[in-house]
Amino acid sequence: MTPIRDAGTGPLTLTFDIGGSHLKAGILSPTGTMLQGPNRVETPHPTKPEDVVEKLTGLARALGLHDRITIGFPGVVRGDTVLTAPNLGTELWRGFKLAKIIHERLGAPVRMLNDASVQGLGAVSGHGVECALTMGTGFGFALFEEGRLAPHLEMSQHPIKTDVTYDHYVGEKALEAIGPETWNARVREIIDLLAIVVNYDTLYIGGGNARLIDKPLPDTVRTVSNEDGITGGVKAWNKAMDPCFAGLSSAFATPVGT
Repeated sequence: MTPIRDAGTGPLTLTFDIGGSHLKAGILSPTGTMLQGPNRVETPHPTKPEDVVEKLTGLARALGLHDRITIGFPGVVRGDTVLTAPNLGTELWRGFKLAKIIHERLGAPVRMLNDASVQGLGAVSGHGVECALTMGTGFGFALFEEGRLAPHLEMSQHPIKTDVTYDHYVGEKALEAIGPETWNARVREIIDLLAIVVNYDTLYIGGGNARLIDKPLPDTVRTVSNEDGITGGVKAWNKAMDPCFAGLSSAFATPVGT
């Protein structure tokens, strides 16, 4: 696509944040400032890949022209392909080449990461060990050291208790079933547990339900804007992220501009 900017200002990034309840998108400046959006639509249910592609395409066209695209997806992704989508219906999504298809539909290079990774890119300072969580339909997790993204761990599917995963323990359904007070107690339990397991310097919590977390929080923990799930999309194109996309077709993963 031909960008709506002067040639010298740098590339514009369209970022999609795919969630179990909503699909969100925004156009970002080279420094991560939101120029258009965020716009959102409800996630279709059942969440068929083809229906989601149509919704994302509609969001993109409403927002305007862009140079490149970042996708934050709630599950395990490898390159252009979705492997799991626990809160969207894994069997529908397994093996779906979402990044490649979005590239073909919109004509811009695409990079896709787990949604918590994109959220974390928008939140982390780049100093020390930093952990990003998303609290929404499910539970998302990403880990960074000196700003470098670690290999993805699908903590949402790890059991925190026998036959109870993090998704089951603090996801949207748990919040609805047990109420905010008990849910907050569980969130505090996870904060303390990750402090032991990860030894983070800073823990960031975003996602739609982060606003429900009781304050005050420990000095090393802070809630962050849900928009970080979009604004982090610019950093997915930093040169330091190139190894995460090595081997992908140059047709849709090649960096654009700076």
